Amino acid sequence: MAERFVSPNRRRFLKTAFQAGAALMAPRVLSGAVLGKDGAVPPSERIVVGGIGIGNRGGYMMGCFLPQPDVQFVAVCDIRASRRTAVKAMVDQRYGNADCDTYRDFRDLLARPDIDAVLIATGPNWHGTASMYAARAGKDIYCEKPCTKTIAESLILAETMRRTGRVYQAGTQRRNLPHFAFACELARTGRLGKLKALHAQPAGMGTGTSGWAAPAPEPPKEEVDWDLYLGPAAWRPFHPGHLNGFNFEKGGGLVGGGVLEWGSHTVDLCQWAADTDATAPVEYNPPVDGRLVARYADGVELILRDHGWQPLGSCPVRFEGETGWIETGDSGRMMLSSPALLAGREVAEIGGYPATFHVRDFLDCVKTRNQPLCNAEAACYAHIACHAANIAIFLGRTVRFDPVKHEFLGDEEANRLRSEALRAPWRL
Repeated sequence: MAERFVSPNRRRFLKTAFQAGAALMAPRVLSGAVLGKDGAVPPSERIVVGGIGIGNRGGYMMGCFLPQPDVQFVAVCDIRASRRTAVKAMVDQRYGNADCDTYRDFRDLLARPDIDAVLIATGPNWHGTASMYAARAGKDIYCEKPCTKTIAESLILAETMRRTGRVYQAGTQRRNLPHFAFACELARTGRLGKLKALHAQPAGMGTGTSGWAAPAPEPPKEEVDWDLYLGPAAWRPFHPGHLNGFNFEKGGGLVGGGVLEWGSHTVDLCQWAADTDATAPVEYNPPVDGRLVARYADGVELILRDHGWQPLGSCPVRFEGETGWIETGDSGRMMLSSPALLAGREVAEIGGYPATFHVRDFLDCVKTRNQPLCNAEAACYAHIACHAANIAIFLGRTVRFDPVKHEFLGDEEANRLRSEALRAPWRL
C-alpha cells in the first residue's frame, strides 16, 4: 500500500494538538489567590472599580474602598494632573504594582468594559451629570453628596437608575451607622408614638453662588482641564480658588454648610425616620428666628435649625413623637426621653461618621443587585426636600409642593427654579 501523504501543515497541527492535550493532562498549580484560599477573593468575585474626581473627600473614600478584599481599583480620573499622579501612587502602593491607569476625561474611563463600578467624588457641579453618564455606560455608582443640583436633576437621576438597572448609593453614609439607624428605627416603627416633628441641622441656610472671581492665567489642559472642570455649568474665567469646593449653584451646597451640603445628610435621615423615601414635604416656610419649618402631607413637621442642639456632635437629628423622643449626632451617643426605649438593646457607639459600612453596603448590593440604603429614589426625594427648602429661602416666602406632579402649586417663579440649563455639549 502506498504511504499516505501528510502535509507539513497537518503534521504541525497534529503535533501541536498532541502537546496541548499533554499539557491539559499534566498537573496544574494555581495560586491561593486564584482559588480564593487564605481569605483571598478570586478574580471572578472581585468588583473592578474606577475613581472619578479624587480630591480630599475622594481620597478619604478611596481609603474605604481599597481595603475591601473584593475590590480591585484599576483606574482614576481627575482634571488635575497632580491628583492623577497622587492617587495612582496610592493605588499602586496598595497593590504593589504600577497597574493603575489615569485619565483626564471621565468618558475614557467609563468606556472601559472591565470596570464594574465607579466612585464619583468630584465637586457637586458634576455629581448628577457624571452619574447619568456612568449609568448609561453600564456602571454601578457610589456618588458623593450633594447628589443633584436641582429638583429636575433629582428626578432624572432616579429615573435613569430605574431604567438602566444600576446600583446607586448616595454618599449620605450615616444611614449605615448603628446609632443613626437605631434612632430612625424607633421613629419608623412607632416606638416614639405618632410622629410629630423631625429636626435636622443644615449647618447654614445661605443661597449664594461660587461667584465670579478675577480672571487668572489658565494652566495647560494637561495640567488642569478648566473647560472639563466647568462641565455642565455656565462658563466663567479660570481662578485657582474655584478648584476647591466649587459648586456653581444657587441654594446651599457651599463650603462650610448649607441645606444641600450638611443638610443632605440630616434631611436624608429624617426622610428615612418618617418612612418617606418616596415622597417629600408639601409645604416649606422661609426661616424665622433661625428655624425653617416644612410639613409633610400628614402634618409631621420637618424643622431645619442650627441652634438648640444637645452636645452630641455634628450632623445631629432629633425625632419627636407623642410618647417619646430621641436625639443623636456624630459623636455616636444618643439621648432618649426614656431608657425603656432601648428595650435592653446595646447600640454600638461609633463616632466620627466613618463611611466604611456604607461602602460595604454598596459593594454587597453590586453583587446581589439589591437596593442599598441610600438608593437613587431615597436620594431623589431627600434632595428634593433640600432643593425646595432652598427655594423657599431664596424667594423669602412659603412655597407649596406637589410630590406626585413634582411641581409647586400656583407658583411660576418657584417652578422656574426646579431646573437649570446645562452648558453644551453636556446633557442629563
